[in-house]
Amino acid sequence: MKYNQLGKSDLNVSEVSFGCMSLQGSHNENAGLLHRALDQGINFFDTADLYDKGENEVTVGKAFRGMRDQVVLATKVGNQWRPDGSGWDWNPTKAYILEAVEASLQRLQTDYIDLYQLHGGTIDDPIDETIEAFELLKQQGKIRNYGISSIRPNVIREYVNRSGIVSVMMQYSLLDRRPEEAALDLLQQHKIGVLARGGLAQGLLAGKPVKSYLNYTSEEVQKAADAVQAVAGNTHEASGTAVRFVLQHPAITSAVLGIRTNAQLEDALLAAKAAPLKPEELETLQAVLPANKYEQHR
Repeated sequence: MKYNQLGKSDLNVSEVSFGCMSLQGSHNENAGLLHRALDQGINFFDTADLYDKGENEVTVGKAFRGMRDQVVLATKVGNQWRPDGSGWDWNPTKAYILEAVEASLQRLQTDYIDLYQLHGGTIDDPIDETIEAFELLKQQGKIRNYGISSIRPNVIREYVNRSGIVSVMMQYSLLDRRPEEAALDLLQQHKIGVLARGGLAQGLLAGKPVKSYLNYTSEEVQKAADAVQAVAGNTHEASGTAVRFVLQHPAITSAVLGIRTNAQLEDALLAAKAAPLKPEELETLQAVLPANKYEQHR
């Protein structure tokens, strides 16, 4: 497993990391899967207080109890569940972040969070207030670093200019190349790590039945999937090729893959072991469809 420094932080994270959102087993089953990932070199585990109303943090916390120094734990904040459980509301205020972190620390059974991320964000947020909360938590030692999870270029630019973020999590794949236009080069220039999610485009690049995706028709998606298949050489390695496309961009620190089953873990580990794409392979994939661009939040 290759490890990369996350931005300007002192965190070294596995090139392929574990997105915990999909975990659906019992605590014992989830722990087994998480431990197998750790044993194979995956050290970065990403969750959020929103997932399963906090139970996702609970299952991750139970799994790594007594093993805290072996893992890099990331979670997210900003979506506040309503008291009746009917849904959640966006709340990036300082007061809420300072309150929410205590619950996350308790659920994760830890004294500190390695990477605390704002789970979204709009240009109309009280951004300075949000940053104050994260900076205070750093001073208190409750978090080691902070970042944002956002696909919005206008929000990303504000945090680049005004905050000490070490990372941005965003969707990026062969079928979603929007970050290439305005975000990836900017973040690389400022030495801010990029955590890429959605590298398999809901599995469309790894053998799932095709459908339309973002601005691409199902026919165009099929064309992209066929190109990935051709470069991969066989169906079993298609997911690795799709992930390698993501990791080939120098701004990307880690590909965060949603893992729920042993088979998905094995695919993630194969992707981590796969050789980098050859220049001609990368060019083939880049040429298969015109790159899409952001229409909003520019």
